[in-house]
Amino acid sequence: MNETVIEIKNNEYSVLEQLFIDRGYKNILLVCGRSIERLQINKFFCDLEDKGVVRFVRFSDFQPNPKYESVVNGIKVYKEKLCDAILAVGGGSAMDVAKCIKLFLNMDHRQNYLKQEIVANDIPLLAVPTTSGTGSEATRFAVIYYDGEKQSVSDYSCIPSVVVFDPSVLSSVPDYQRKATMLDAFCHAIESFWSVNSTEESKKNSKLAIKQILENMDSYFANDSNGNACMLEASNNAGKAINITQTTAGHAMCYKLTSLYGLSHGHAAALCISKIWPYMIENTDKCIDSRGEGYLKIMFNELAGVFCCTNSMEAANRFNCIVESLNLSKPYALPEELEELKNSVNMTRLKNNPIMLDAQTIELLYRKIIEVLSEYKKQI
Repeated sequence: MNETVIEIKNNEYSVLEQLFIDRGYKNILLVCGRSIERLQINKFFCDLEDKGVVRFVRFSDFQPNPKYESVVNGIKVYKEKLCDAILAVGGGSAMDVAKCIKLFLNMDHRQNYLKQEIVANDIPLLAVPTTSGTGSEATRFAVIYYDGEKQSVSDYSCIPSVVVFDPSVLSSVPDYQRKATMLDAFCHAIESFWSVNSTEESKKNSKLAIKQILENMDSYFANDSNGNACMLEASNNAGKAINITQTTAGHAMCYKLTSLYGLSHGHAAALCISKIWPYMIENTDKCIDSRGEGYLKIMFNELAGVFCCTNSMEAANRFNCIVESLNLSKPYALPEELEELKNSVNMTRLKNNPIMLDAQTIELLYRKIIEVLSEYKKQI
């Protein structure tokens, strides 16, 4: 689907105000976290309300890893307040809630929405991403939790029709989250490039995202406005890529690292990719991509070119050096946790990976991911 992209420069929001006027939005359900209060765009929303241009019905009744019940409450608020559009401002959780509110709005409220067939609707959904990592504003995927179990929802109709890039939203992002969210976008782009589901379109988006990250990393870490703007675009392009291909082994292996050790998602994914990538280069004979081992070798060399490297292993090493340069902690595991890690891997995502990874290989990779701090722990 075609999206309208609005780029905010120098905190000038008049183009967004004009869009609300042109499209006749009067009562917008604003799905946002409490952190919106410190953003410049929040002042713009308040000013619009003071001028009587539009009313924002704020909905913040959700947490990270949002629950099904939060979506149900959001639907009730949308209907009771006679809203005519949904605007998500935030990271992945706000996007997931907003997407599910849109998808479920016209469904039978007397039954569990998750058990019903999704029927596309034309309810407007707009998005202002406040992190440069998830790319959720570009994908058809959403995740919510029902009775403590993760539920994946997917439909092309939940991709926002308007995306607003406002670099000022990144100015207050803490240092660790700044690093981790960039790594999330980086991993999305890399995994999509080598996915068995890759297409010319997805690889084009992956290449663009990787180049934008490499070229703007320093200015982004310096909190420069242009660097922030470019990283928002990079995350979006990486999101467009995984919207086509979905993620692979890096994400399949990273989730338990996040829950066990409290690592941010992008941090955990990058630790996994840094070990999976060289292993795959050395084991192309285990290829499960239908295009064959020959294609796989060409693809890895092509990916090396995107990294401005002369060969595939050099590119993998460059990525590893970038991750290590960020001075992020590495987890160590107790013996019983290693077994838990191995058993946690999402096998569906492994099917998207171009190289076969069996249980023994997964354990080997986890041992490499946690190896450094295992040794450090012994020293202390």
